[in-house]
Amino acid sequence: MILIYSPVAKPSEPPAGIAKLCGALNHHRIKYSVLDANLEGLLSLLKTPPASSDTWTCRAFRHLSRHLTSLNGWNAYQDDGRYRRAIKDLNRLLEMTARSSHVRLGLTNYQHEELSPARSTDLIRVAENPADNPFYPYFKKRLTELLKSEQPSVIGFSLNYLSQALCTFAMIGFLRRECPRVKLILGGGLVTSWMRRPYWQNPFKGLVDHLVAGPGEAPLLSLIDVTGLKECSERQFVNDHYRPNYDSLPIRDYFAPGPILPYSSSSGCYWNRCSFCPERAEGNPYVAIPVEEVILDLLHLVDRQKPVLIHLLDNAISPSLMKAISEHPPGVPWYGFVRMTRHLADPDFCLALKRSGCVMLKIGLESGDQTVLDDLQKGVNLEEASSALKNLKEAGIATYVYLLFGTPPEGLIEARRTLEFVVKHHDCIGFLNLAIFNMPIYGPEAQQMETKTFYEGDLSLYTSFDHPKGWSRQLIRQFLDKEFKRHPAIASILRRDPPVFTSNHAPFFCDGFHISHPT
Repeated sequence: MILIYSPVAKPSEPPAGIAKLCGALNHHRIKYSVLDANLEGLLSLLKTPPASSDTWTCRAFRHLSRHLTSLNGWNAYQDDGRYRRAIKDLNRLLEMTARSSHVRLGLTNYQHEELSPARSTDLIRVAENPADNPFYPYFKKRLTELLKSEQPSVIGFSLNYLSQALCTFAMIGFLRRECPRVKLILGGGLVTSWMRRPYWQNPFKGLVDHLVAGPGEAPLLSLIDVTGLKECSERQFVNDHYRPNYDSLPIRDYFAPGPILPYSSSSGCYWNRCSFCPERAEGNPYVAIPVEEVILDLLHLVDRQKPVLIHLLDNAISPSLMKAISEHPPGVPWYGFVRMTRHLADPDFCLALKRSGCVMLKIGLESGDQTVLDDLQKGVNLEEASSALKNLKEAGIATYVYLLFGTPPEGLIEARRTLEFVVKHHDCIGFLNLAIFNMPIYGPEAQQMETKTFYEGDLSLYTSFDHPKGWSRQLIRQFLDKEFKRHPAIASILRRDPPVFTSNHAPFFCDGFHISHPT
């Protein structure tokens, strides 16, 4: 079989979901190959001579090789100006290459002027006309080569983001036309969200043979009937844990100064109480790999892949896993998403994390107003949050703080308290992510509000709503642009954020990141 990861997603690290599938297939000695069409496709377009002759585009193309070399080494990450110039030029080349296809394309972005990934009719239309896709010359040649050399009976796609959907279906359409007897399987995070919607009905019958929701190892093995256990598709993946395998992925070719190792120790969220949470709306259970197995996995993968950084992908790394990593360091820097818990209010706990190699923690604070946090059932105490930020700063661990504006309990007054909290702790915050709240369309809370169409399409995951405090998205944007972002203490934080790659590259710009040149 062939496993495919489609454009466009951040090309900074290998796709972890496919690595998990590789581990399962390896365990059962099933022959397979992997195609990261995202990385290959982006590089193919970047290396295509631009049709435009404007000065910027021509200069960017002349410097392409230098930009790619600097992003694949340490030079760009030691010179902020060089880094930003490289990213800007690469985005320019992609933008100009795809312009004739009516697509706004970038290193992490794919938006068609007319077609929406939230409409199944548009996805089917894309599948019927794959040649209209800007990546078509690349994937036509590459897939034709693979079909000839591998002669697969099964081809699986991992579709995680809206920015991948249109390209995924263009590739599916091409394959359905070229090899109609090959079984096509579609899974991944976005497909899971579609299938967990109430009253789901598959609009892709006849185009895709099987859709898979949730962790895909057991369903995949069941579909290709190698275990003899059809019921395995109903198990949780913790009962069939396979160590991820990255050997078939070009782990050293991504846009990073060395291999980044993504690893997920759980699915779902161990807290699972927050209001308006997509995980709750989709009914995703929390399932974790035992911490002893996680530690063994990390030590083995570090020894085999020699990464410069570990990216823990959990929705929230559990305190028990953080403690285990502190006691059994993986030997390279690591970062991931955590909840603002009392453990981080313990200076010794933070120091132990630092000694284990923790370079940065992503923290979903959401609000600096205690009433809002309580209404959202976040389980966050602002006094503990204040202590945690100070302890992490003292320990030398950077923080990437996520804020969410426009939730139903928040109005302008509460948002200004968030501003005050951030300003008060600006010296403890390394980076900021500012987001405007989206209401999950089928969450229990949405049923209690006046909702409206947010994205036109039968595959929409979010809905707009009448804010109980009258704080519309337009007013929120005005507050963020004219007040929040303009505060000098906050503006200086926002300027530090790496463009495009944001948190995926932020660890490389943190004070105290120990540069370990790959061997």
